[in-house]
Order: sequence, then C-alpha cells, then structure tokens
Amino acid sequence: MSETARKPDHVYLVDGSGYIFRAFHALPPLTRSDGTPVNAVLGFTNMLLKLIEDADAEYIAVIFDAGRKTFRNEIYAEYKAHRPEAPPELVPQFALIREATRAFNVPALEIKGYEADDLIATYASQAAAQGHDVTIVSSDKDLMQLVSDRIHLFDPMKNRKIGAAEVVEKFGVAPDKVIDVQSLAGDSSDNVPGVPGIGIKTAAELINTYGDLDTLLARAGEIKQPKRRENLQANADLARISRDLVTLKRDVPLEVPLDDLTKRGIDGAAAVAFLQQNEFRSLIAKVQARLGEAAIKAARSVGTNAAPAPDTKVQIDADPAVFSGGYELVQEEAQLESWIARARKAGSLAFDIETTSLNIVEAKLVGVSLAVAPNAACYVPVGHVGVAGDLLGGSTERPKQIPLDRALALLKPLLEDPSVLKIGHNIKYDMAVMKRYGLDVTPIDDSMLISYVLEGGAHGHGMDELAKLHFGYDTIKFNDVAGSGKSQVTFDHVPLDKALAYAAEDADVTWRLHHLLKPRLVAERLTTIYETIERPLIKVVADMELAGVKIDAAELGRMSQDFAKRMVEIEREIHQIAGTEFNVGSPKQLGEVLFDQLKLPGGKKGKTGAYGTGADVLEELTVTSGHPLPQKILDWRQLSKLKSTYTDALPLAINAETGRVHTSFALAATSTGRLASTDPNLQNIPIRTEEGRKIRRAFVAEPGHVLMSVDYSQIELRLAAEMAEIQPLKDAFRDGADIHAMTASQVFGVPVEGMDPMVRRKAKAINFGIIYGISAFGLAQQLGIPQGEAKAYIDAYFKRYPGIRDYMERMKKFAREKGYVETLFGRRCHVPGINDKNPARRSFMERAAINAPLQGTAADIIKRAMIRMPEALAKAGLKARMLLQVHDELLFEVPSGEVEATGPVVKRIMEQAPLPAREISVPLIAEVGTGPNWAEAH
Repeated sequence: MSETARKPDHVYLVDGSGYIFRAFHALPPLTRSDGTPVNAVLGFTNMLLKLIEDADAEYIAVIFDAGRKTFRNEIYAEYKAHRPEAPPELVPQFALIREATRAFNVPALEIKGYEADDLIATYASQAAAQGHDVTIVSSDKDLMQLVSDRIHLFDPMKNRKIGAAEVVEKFGVAPDKVIDVQSLAGDSSDNVPGVPGIGIKTAAELINTYGDLDTLLARAGEIKQPKRRENLQANADLARISRDLVTLKRDVPLEVPLDDLTKRGIDGAAAVAFLQQNEFRSLIAKVQARLGEAAIKAARSVGTNAAPAPDTKVQIDADPAVFSGGYELVQEEAQLESWIARARKAGSLAFDIETTSLNIVEAKLVGVSLAVAPNAACYVPVGHVGVAGDLLGGSTERPKQIPLDRALALLKPLLEDPSVLKIGHNIKYDMAVMKRYGLDVTPIDDSMLISYVLEGGAHGHGMDELAKLHFGYDTIKFNDVAGSGKSQVTFDHVPLDKALAYAAEDADVTWRLHHLLKPRLVAERLTTIYETIERPLIKVVADMELAGVKIDAAELGRMSQDFAKRMVEIEREIHQIAGTEFNVGSPKQLGEVLFDQLKLPGGKKGKTGAYGTGADVLEELTVTSGHPLPQKILDWRQLSKLKSTYTDALPLAINAETGRVHTSFALAATSTGRLASTDPNLQNIPIRTEEGRKIRRAFVAEPGHVLMSVDYSQIELRLAAEMAEIQPLKDAFRDGADIHAMTASQVFGVPVEGMDPMVRRKAKAINFGIIYGISAFGLAQQLGIPQGEAKAYIDAYFKRYPGIRDYMERMKKFAREKGYVETLFGRRCHVPGINDKNPARRSFMERAAINAPLQGTAADIIKRAMIRMPEALAKAGLKARMLLQVHDELLFEVPSGEVEATGPVVKRIMEQAPLPAREISVPLIAEVGTGPNWAEAH
C-alpha cells in the first residue's frame, strides 16, 4: 500500500471524569475487605477493559482533571463555585482509578491548572492536524465544539457516535458555532453566566441570524424584542467572559507528547496484581481468558484465587544471590533516554537521588538512580566533582557525566508524568529536593511508609534494615563508599564506580520492597490507612519542610545569656545546699554528693559503679526525701538543656539563603503514627515551664504576617470518652462543661461551685494520667501527695468510670493476642514485648497498649486535617502557610489582612477531620490563637 493510501491512525482520548462519575452512579455501593469503597473503581476498570478490547486504536490515553482550580478561575472567580464536592465515598477512589489506568498500561494524564477537556482539545487538534482520526470517549456537551471531519465523540453508555449532525441536534448550530451559543446561553452547572433570559434555542436562532457572537453584540441594537435587546446590550461583557470560559484551549503545553500515547499491550502481571489488590475476582478471570497462560502465571504469583489471611506475609525470593548487580552507569544522553523509555513502558519505576546533604534546602543534587525491575537499575551522575584526593593537589578534572540542566530536562517529563508511578523509600526527601530544581515528582508510592503501615513499632523501616529482614541481604552502607568520621566525604567526591554500586542498589532494593510489601496492604486490610492518610501526607509535609519557620536569633542570644547567668546563680545555691563544691554537670560527682555525703535514701549503683542520677531518680528523691537539692539539680539541668538544645543551637540551624529553620519531619519513626521532628527537633520545646515558653517567643512571623496556632483541646481525653464509652464524660464534652471540675465533683463528691482549685488540679492529673496508664506512685509524684492517697484517688476514679478500666483490660487482652492495637481508623500500633517475661518491660508495653489507640487516633485525625488544609485554604483564596505540626497543634504563617478569614477555615477543617471516614460522637474543639510570635499565638 502506498504512503498516500495508508489508512489514518486512530487516536482514542477518554474523558476520565466522565467515566468516573458514570461508573460511580451506575453501580451500588461496594467496599473491599479493608473497608475502602471501590464501586467506581470496578465500573471504571470494566469500561476501560472493554474499550481496550473494542477500540481500533493506535493511540490511547485517559485524561483526568488535576483539580478544581484552573486558569478559568482567574478569568471568573465564580467559575464552578457552586458545584458540590465529590461524594465522600468517591474521593478515596480517585487515586485508585488512576492506578487502574496505569495497571492496564494506558497513560493517565493530567496537568495542574487545566481541565481534562483542554488536554483533550489539544491532543485532538494535534492528531487531526497530523491526519489522524480522533474519537473522544465522552458525551460531554462542552467537547462538542471539537467535532470535525476528523474528530467525533463516542458515548459509551449509549453506544452512540456523536458527529456534526448530532451537534446540530443538540445546539441548533454547526460545531464551529457551539462556543458562540454557549457564550450566550451560559451553563448553570459550571456557573458560566451567559446572558440572562437567553437559552440554547434562542442563542442558536441569534447566531444563525447574525453569524457569530461579535457580530451579534455589535448589532444588538437592531433586535426588535426590547427585553432581549436590553439584556444583550447590558450583558455584552458577561457574554465575552463566558466565551473565554467555554472555549477549550487547544495549545496546552503538553508534558507527554502525542507520539508517547501509542497503544500498548496489557501487562498481565501488573493488571492481575491491581485486580487482586482490589478483590475484583471476576475481572481477574476475564483478564486470564484474554491473555492466557502469562496472566494465569502472574495471577498465581500474587495469589488471585483468594486473599491471604491477615497474618500472611507475601514472600518473594529471599536468596541474597538474587541481587546480581550489573547496574548501568549512565553518562550519555542517549543512555538516559533509553532508560526513560524503559520506565514509561513499565509504567512505574523506583527513584532515588544522591546529594551533598540531608538538609533539603542545602542539598545539591549529585546523581539520580532508577530501577524498573530486579537487577535492572542505573545511576545517572550529574554533580560529581572528582574523588577527595583531587582536592589535595591531584587532578581536578570532573568525571564524565550528563550536564545537570540537560539531565533534569530529560527527566522532568518522566518524573512529572501522571501515567508513570514513582516509587521511593522516604520519597519525601527526594520530592523536596527535586522541587527546588523545578520538578514536581508525581504520582508517588513510598516503600518505607508501606512497611510502616504494615508493622509500625515492630521494627525500624530504613532500607538497610528492611533489606536484611525481608531478603536476608546486606546492602552497601554509606560509610562503605564515603568513609566515616573525619575522613568522610560528601557524595559528590565518591568515585563513580562506588557511587554506581551504592546508588543503583538503593533503587533496586526500593523496587523489590515495594513489590513485596504493597500487596500485603490489601491482604492485611491496611490499604485505607496508607491511601487516605500516609501517602497523601507526603507532599504536605515536604512543603512544610521547604517553608521552614523564621527565628529571631537576637532574641535567642539574649535568652542564652540570661540562662547562663541563672545557671551560675543556681549552681551557687546548689553548692551552698550541698555544703561542698562539685561539678554539677557530672553524674558521678552528683551521685557521691547525694548518696555518700548527704546520705539520701534510694541510691543505686550501675555497672560502672556510679550512682544513677537520672531525672526519674531526682524526681523520686524530691518527693521521698524532702531535701531541696534534687529539685535544684533538676532546675539547673532544665536551663542547661534549653541553652544547649535551643538558644545556642537554633541560631546555627538558620539557613543562610532562606533565613529560616527547616526541621525534618520523620514519617515513620513512632509506633503510634505521630510525626517526629528532627534536625532540629521543634516538637519537644517545653511549654509547661516559663523558661520553655520563652523559647517560643523566638519563633516569629515574616513582616506583614502573624503566626496562628490552632490546637486540639483535650483531644486524647475526648477520644478516651469515645473509645471507652464513658457516657458521663461524653455528655460533659457535648455540653461544653469544665471536664476537670465535673470529674472532681463526681469522683471526690464536691460541688462544682466554689471548688478548691487544688481539687480540680487533682482531677485534671487523674484525667490525663489515666490515659497514659499512670500508677499510684506516678500520680503521687505529680501531685506531691502520699502514694496511698494517690491510689485511693485512682480507685475512686475507676469506680465512678468503670468503662475506663474495661477499656484498659480490653486493649491489653487484644495486644497480647494480636501483638498490636488499633486506632479508630484501623492503624496498627505494634507493641512488641507485651508478653515479655520481664515484668518491667511487660508493664511498660501494657501502658503503651492502653495509650496507643488514643494517641494514634489523635495522630490520624490531625494528619487528615493536614492533608485537607492546603486545598481548603487555596479554595478560600487564602495565602496562609502551614509551618509546623507539634502533636495536637498546627502552626501557620498568615498575612495580617487574612487572619479573620483564615481562622474559621482552619478551625472547620480540624474539627471535621474525622469525617467522612469515622463519626465521632464527642465533639472535637480546635482553639485558634494569633500573635507576632509562637508564644503569643499559643
């Protein structure tokens, strides 16, 4: 066949949003065994599979909306403003539907700032210009403006082709006049204003008479009907604005070129794995029938016949020999392009970066590693400057590598391609660094967080530990390639052969961990925690870390001097009380003074022969001995710690470029799901002492801004009332009563009116202490009362609220049987040692089993609030930035003129955070405070 006679290629562009909502409303509610709704996912996958089977396509893609905010909102702020939010049970299915598309080897495309229709218009226009035929799989009337000889629509529900004749039937005009008609008639569903009083029929008559919108508006004075003439003349600008809103852009800067939409065959392993994950057994059989033996083998490898029991661990080959190396060093652009093509074909890749620093705002990119299968990994050096010896008079020639700007230009379309999944291990770090280089890495998965969701608290989740645990494999350590101690070099000085082995192995291990652990989320019914809390949180926290918080170094300097002066004064008092001078900072000398010279009771020597003088020992001595020295030592130590940890150290942590401190939030460091702040730790600044509160005065807002602190009030106590079903406490919270005064009244039998503040303080200590499993000894220490009296208080509390004791025993029993406890949202908090023979360890883990469901649920709630916050603020047109998360508190930097508008938005999101996943009968209260610094805001 000659080139001129060749049949045109056929391009299929699927309106993803249309598919989603049709699927959602077509099927009844359906959930997986872990509770995740999947009716829309099932319907979508069915329709997609049918389309793949039926379409005579050479090119195919599914196009999605990237968000509600687009360039049209800048043209007209009320555009789509009245459109309701997606049903709560549909929201968690959006990400799964994109996964379904990728699992069937079809590009899933979206671009922030544009609607799916704009991308469809651009692809369709390009394809038609190249002589291709285009089918847009949608019945959306807005897409009818694109219909031409080469482009038509197809309604899959009605099995109906939509061409020029059908457009005329719908709008009364040819496709090239649809925009003019819509400009006049408007669209109530999208809040396009149009011209009042003019509908589709009238608009079509006017356009058929006058030819186009501009001519009509120019000659509006000729119209005989007075009302219509006046409306057109008065609302001409609205009609022109409406035209801008309804006109689809045909020049969107596409991130994935048309040529990359070539139809690919279904990857049986990927498709079956996805279907198994979502428990679509009937579809698995369909895919097996279509693809034959290859799909059947893939199905067996992930266990499609039945979901594994909750405690079953999916295994892959654990033989260390499976790591055969043979990684590729990529030093030419052609090599990198080849790896990018492999990644696109695979639909997913493991991704890791090497840098000069662990600080995200200081780190310089040194190299990138990619993996697409076991032992199929590469390393792309971009910032190596030579080995360390070169700096000492040797060669200064840079190793051969692709220039940084060229490598980033080649990688950017891949790393931002919504149809290719990027897998990382602690990918938050990689995302944050790459964002500084102008790349938004998306979509993402994180093998570290998958492991954390599966076994948080049972073990660590670092890559080296997990490789040893799951594969029996010892990875190359950083010290092996960069040295240790004073001789350690930054990665840009590591020789390329060592860098290749280390970096490519990281990507390889990440790929294997992901493919081992991800199926377990479904098998163990933990997908919802990962998909609705942990994975969406990654970007939010990365943005917080990049934002940082402003520190007043001068204020810290003044505090440091004050603390030093007071330490000298307290040291003088200590020497006077002790009757001798000694090194207050020396535990050995302190122990000798306390127990040998002063003969205070309870001295115990450790293995080194020195007395124990930890805080617990000093606190006990303060109560039991009545001697003033232990408390003075505690006071001195507190000032010493504040000085060394904060007033001296924080100024050194200020980034020279941003002028702010950028903490790192560890996402997988605690057993309960809480975030942990490190380098520097900004979560442990004491707030119960005046000195600790002073530190927060040094956290300040930028000029023209204020800090806003929003804190959950008594959240764990509220959750205790909820989870232990303590009706009097639930009623009190719902009534807004003073919970501590009410508890004091009910436990101690005293009226609320005129209550002694000390009595309320005792009730407060019990209320908060109980949920941490406080002992009579601990309560006695806290209140400064005899242990017997403290025990009587606790007994009275349990007698008044027996539900608390029942809850505690229930949690301990559950933990002994399962090895973990659960939050209200299904997170597992592992408590290893709950059955330990050592009474002290067993008792400690029993207390953890009691508190972890409460603290973990609180952590889940604030994480859910954090995830929703950026979109809520953006939707309200507010510029507030979330800077810190400190347990039950969020800290924002807010423009001074937006304070009144921001507070209610943040408060609403935090108080409604559990919904729609979980109804909590006890109200959550978020308290808002503002000020020029953190102390005043809190």
